[in-house]
Amino acid sequence: MPDGKNDSRSIALVSGGLDSVVSLAAAVEETSVRLVLFFDYAQRALERERDAVTGVVNFYDLPFREVNVSWLGEISPDGMRRDGAENPGALDSLDAVWIPNRNGVFLNVGAAYAEQYDCDTLVTGFNREEAEEFPDNSAEYVTRANRALEMSTRTGVRVRSFTQELSKAEILRYGAELGAPLSVIWSCYHGRNRMCGGCASCLRLKAALVEVDVDVRPRLEFEDEGEGRS
Repeated sequence: MPDGKNDSRSIALVSGGLDSVVSLAAAVEETSVRLVLFFDYAQRALERERDAVTGVVNFYDLPFREVNVSWLGEISPDGMRRDGAENPGALDSLDAVWIPNRNGVFLNVGAAYAEQYDCDTLVTGFNREEAEEFPDNSAEYVTRANRALEMSTRTGVRVRSFTQELSKAEILRYGAELGAPLSVIWSCYHGRNRMCGGCASCLRLKAALVEVDVDVRPRLEFEDEGEGRS
């Protein structure tokens, strides 16, 4: 085990995006990761996200399980569903991308697995920037979720995000420091051959990329920029 690893046992929720991949990388350093969970919630980018998570779990040689909660697609905005309109627009507003209680569903499913696997920690990829728009990314949300889990799990599972207080640029730097496989991430709401570069998720990532040194930037591809380092 890496130096500095404590006795904590964890299950990690990984979407394949920057935040969850870096949070997993930190969890590998600090905990014993027993399982990585990935969710099929009928999202448009399912295949690309699954590819990213597969790359990450192979990199760390971790056990992996995909959980089907595709019923969330029935209550998701059209642009976020894989069976939605072919040209769903920019997906650049909260109304366009908000899926009702998605993170709440993920945390509760993850906590059930954590209890069954005798794990005390449920790792997520929340961050400071997105918490400004998405309340279910905030530190307050994690605090309240942990209060509920004290009663809904017999083992007192606790949610932890190693990226909670970081900006996207800081997460990039942290991931590089940890040696995380950032070149495999998928941070786009669309499921095309390359990240679109124009949806809200892509725009946040691109803004962070220009804030970090060139040697920190992973090799990523966006439709509006061509191949190579972005």
